[in-house]
Amino acid sequence: MRRFSFRPCMTRSFHQSRRSKLLLIILVPLGASLMVLASIVVFMLRRRGNRNVPTQAESLPARTTLARISYIEVERATQGFDQCNLLGFGGYGSVYKGIFANGMVLAIKVFNLQIEGAFKSFDSECEVLRNLCHRNLTKVITSCTNLDFKALLLEYMPNGSLEQWLHSDGYFLNMIQRLDIMIDVASALEYLYHGYATVAVHSDLKPSNVLLDERLIGHVSDFGLAKLLGEGESIAHTKTLATVGYISPDSQIPNLSFSRVTLELIIATH
Repeated sequence: MRRFSFRPCMTRSFHQSRRSKLLLIILVPLGASLMVLASIVVFMLRRRGNRNVPTQAESLPARTTLARISYIEVERATQGFDQCNLLGFGGYGSVYKGIFANGMVLAIKVFNLQIEGAFKSFDSECEVLRNLCHRNLTKVITSCTNLDFKALLLEYMPNGSLEQWLHSDGYFLNMIQRLDIMIDVASALEYLYHGYATVAVHSDLKPSNVLLDERLIGHVSDFGLAKLLGEGESIAHTKTLATVGYISPDSQIPNLSFSRVTLELIIATH
């Protein structure tokens, strides 16, 4: 071959070496990416597993959670509805922190019966929450009611509302925590719309109505505007004056409000 001035043919080993290098260039980053992805998945599954441990309120025995509580006990637990125990207020009343004689800590939602619609809101919450049971819904422990006073005694959430964590100074949620809360809210909505015999429409889902327990697990709360839809009823035909910006005024479609909350979780900064 040299006699005719032709270059010698490349050997088979050269092609194999080049192919091996290309495979290394492709497979090493791919393998590393898969390992990182697998680590993230395992980490998330462990976090979700840890978050499934029952909270104090979830583990209360039935005879305690269903016990009758009198107005006097509620008044004493809140120190006469003192402002120092005020957790927040809404359209139909105020929420207080109550510490009872047996050491139980509850959130007490007191309805202002002077406001039009307060009676209806109380009845709606009682009707909706009476049979619902899900780890991502705020639990009603019991109620206290007479002719002049109506209150719901709820599971206490020591970390306040999602609104506070997204829009107040001194609070911060990393992306993993935000993703966890998105999953919590989505799980609650999936149960309300598909996991229960009767469809329950929340109608006012927003960050201030998502409460966080000691492990920052999200719990959907405030069912004062909720609707229970029987068979054949349409979500689009329920009329509710919900919070502007979080839900369509002419249709209580669940993914609209969830999308708005999800958007805030992604982009909210202090």
